[in-house]
Amino acid sequence: MATAQFDELVEDFEFLDDWEDRYRHVIDQGKAMDALDEALRVPATKVDGCASQVWLHAEMQNGKLHFDGASDAMIVSGLIAVLRTLYNGLTPQEALAVDAAAQLGRLGLNDHLSAQRSNGLRAMIERVRETAARAG
Repeated sequence: MATAQFDELVEDFEFLDDWEDRYRHVIDQGKAMDALDEALRVPATKVDGCASQVWLHAEMQNGKLHFDGASDAMIVSGLIAVLRTLYNGLTPQEALAVDAAAQLGRLGLNDHLSAQRSNGLRAMIERVRETAARAG
């Protein structure tokens, strides 16, 4: 299961011929996000397991998951934006049902991220899933 916005992102990626273009598109997604309030960049929102500094702030709005995030690395900010597209607007049960690896595989990300970036991405997904589990 994926959000309609994520399906649109997949369609955008299908038009990009090579990984360099896709990489730039991920970075652009991160640049387009609103900045995370400095007050939310605290130890409780920091994600361990990432090579970069990463903060994810999640909350429930009208029974739906919503999260924002920030990183000091441009590609990681883009990955946060991709995850927001995948998860934002889902109920906790829907979020827990998402096969993130399969969905991200539709973008070809699995084959082009370094081991450190892949570990960080898994840590971010786990944080989203923990939030959904607590809320559900």
